[in-house]
Amino acid sequence: MGDSVRMVSREAVALPPSPRRQPTARQRALLSQLEALFLAEGFAAFTLEDLAARLRCSKSTLYALAPSKEQLAVKVVAHYFRGAAERIEERVDGIEDARKLIGEYLAGVAEQLNRASAHFMADIAEFGPARETYQLNSRVVAQRIRAFIDKGVADGVFRDVHARLVAEMTGLIIEGIQTGVLGSRIDVPDAEAFTALGELLLGGLTKDS
Repeated sequence: MGDSVRMVSREAVALPPSPRRQPTARQRALLSQLEALFLAEGFAAFTLEDLAARLRCSKSTLYALAPSKEQLAVKVVAHYFRGAAERIEERVDGIEDARKLIGEYLAGVAEQLNRASAHFMADIAEFGPARETYQLNSRVVAQRIRAFIDKGVADGVFRDVHARLVAEMTGLIIEGIQTGVLGSRIDVPDAEAFTALGELLLGGLTKDS
């Protein structure tokens, strides 16, 4: 898949859907089916004919979701990360302790990434528009962790020494996870890396009792 759809795909991910283009119940069901299929097997090797056969629908039904296989892949990847973000936020909703917030939030990130096969993550890394969606998601994760660190310092449960530096370093670590740099050096999946990040942060920031 080339990057010829980069600009169109970015806009499709970034802009909210028009009220006139809300997906039907059937389309939402197809998106969920495609998400499950892509998470298990990746998406690069599939043609639209393959997908239509696996989902037992027509190609025109898929074209109603997106005008090309590339844009369909981006749509499904965005659907996955959007749903994952919602589930993670639900997981931490109502938690006030910053220590538990960080632990539960990163555990949620790891749990959602554990749903994705190595094939899926490799296809994201190799396809620019899908990779941009993952990068956007990673930036949101970094921002949330920074906010949790600030809250912990304000609440007195985290040491304030170098807290801002730790927050920025966290962003760099998350970027390293997302770009595959850490995984390639130490051969660990992204989900395991996020779990280790949570342990590192809590061990370094929490005040001695």
